[in-house]
Amino acid sequence: LIALNYLQTEFGEDETPIRTALVTARSAPAHERVIRTLRAWGIRLDEAIFLGGMDKGPFLKSFGADIFFDDQKGHCNSAREHVATGHVPHGIANEKL
Repeated sequence: LIALNYLQTEFGEDETPIRTALVTARSAPAHERVIRTLRAWGIRLDEAIFLGGMDKGPFLKSFGADIFFDDQKGHCNSAREHVATGHVPHGIANEKL
């Protein structure tokens, strides 16, 4: 996130070589907390997609994503059919039982 913040700071909004999108399986208004957090960290979102439980993979393909990160393996399994995907083993879904 530090490198992303640097790129977004160094380049104007229309010149940044990276587009950043939030793709979440949740519906609005769940977006408010994450958007406020990213803004507080100095991260600008170019797109925000709220899927309300729909499969992420097809949306990532149509968006033209180059890489996708998620903390849930199920979302990663869907996404990896369409885009390079990284699992982030963090959060409640990844706690060992």
